Amino acid sequence: MSNLDGKVVAITGAASGIGLACAKAAISAGARVVLVDRDESALTAVCAELGSGAEAVVIDLLNPDSVAQMLPQILECAGRLDAFHANAGAYVGGDVLDADPDVWDRVLNLNINAAFRSVHAVLPHFAKQGSGDVILTSSIAGVVPVVWEPIYTASKHAVQAFTHSVRRQMSKHNVRVGAILPGPVVTALLDDWPKAKMEQALAEGSLMQPKEVADCVIFMLTRPANVTIRDLVLLPNAVDL
Repeated sequence: MSNLDGKVVAITGAASGIGLACAKAAISAGARVVLVDRDESALTAVCAELGSGAEAVVIDLLNPDSVAQMLPQILECAGRLDAFHANAGAYVGGDVLDADPDVWDRVLNLNINAAFRSVHAVLPHFAKQGSGDVILTSSIAGVVPVVWEPIYTASKHAVQAFTHSVRRQMSKHNVRVGAILPGPVVTALLDDWPKAKMEQALAEGSLMQPKEVADCVIFMLTRPANVTIRDLVLLPNAVDL
């Protein structure tokens, strides 16, 4: 596999879960990584653990003014940007009859509006330099409606539509845009799963670890320049979808 020597990769939601696993994998592949998250204390801790290959940029993706400062801060601390992974997101599941629409608003704002705005923030830079990679963390729920997750499913369908249309617009600028679509992953996003559901999933082997997703993201970033991985679906063997 090719490596990421000399590249700068920025990842949102990088202080934990899939984002942190992707940061570790990118550093191992030779990249310098800018970890973007709103949790300053967590960022400081993980960057100290990751060492000199990691830089921290504190951004609140739900604040448009903060997002507007993201690219300038990335360039200030890293000097360049070659790949951007819009990974930050939120999860909500459950019966729609019992749901709180205020919770829906936060999930939809983060998974859709904030993700799209963060990608938009870096696209002019990539277009100007005539190269770049954008990866969005989607979900198998973006292509297979999940009964337990109506709002999360809707948000990831939006991510898929955005990914495919933006990819086609940006191809003339030599900018690749793709999505990673994992099945269930052991992260804090699943904290609201019922305990019995989580225990059953773990016992059945129907959950993946963040590192398994990160390995696929590195695969996407290291394909030859003439190849785009539009969608990469990753599922535990025990998931029947």
